[in-house]
Amino acid sequence: MWKKTLSLQQLNQFCQQSAVSHLGIRFSAQGENWLEAQLTVDERSCQPMGYLHGGVSALLAETVASLAGFCCVDDNFLVVGTEINASHLRPVKKGNTVTARATPARLGRSTQVWQIDLRDEQQQLCCSARLSLAVVNKQTLTQKGKEHNEK
Repeated sequence: MWKKTLSLQQLNQFCQQSAVSHLGIRFSAQGENWLEAQLTVDERSCQPMGYLHGGVSALLAETVASLAGFCCVDDNFLVVGTEINASHLRPVKKGNTVTARATPARLGRSTQVWQIDLRDEQQQLCCSARLSLAVVNKQTLTQKGKEHNEK
C-alpha cells in the first residue's frame, strides 16, 4: 500500500510551518494500512466553551488522511482533498488528547477514500470522518497553476 516510506519524524518535519504544526498536530504511529496523528486540545484548538472545535476535528482528520494518501502514490503524483464529511459524536475537553486514525476505504488510480476515526484518551469515538482525495499528476497541477497565474 505505501509507495513512500516516510518516518513519523519526516512526516512531522514535512508539516512544519503550516496550520498542522501551529495547532500542535503530530504524527504518532503507523501500521500496515493506517496512519495516526494526535492533538492535545488547548487554546489553539478549542471553541469558547473549552471543547475541541469541530472544524479542528475536521482539519485533524483531513491532515492524517491526506498525508496517508500522499504516501500511497508514486512521486509523480499528489493528492488533493475534494470532500470531507465529519460527524461529531462526543466532546473532548481542553487538556485531553485526541488520536485520529486514517484507514483506506478505496485506493484507486484517480480517487482515494479514507475513513478517519478520532478517539479520546479512553478510546471513545469522538468523531467519525470520511475524506475523498483526487490523485493528480504533479506536472499537470504545476502547468494549471502557471496558466492560472498568467491570466
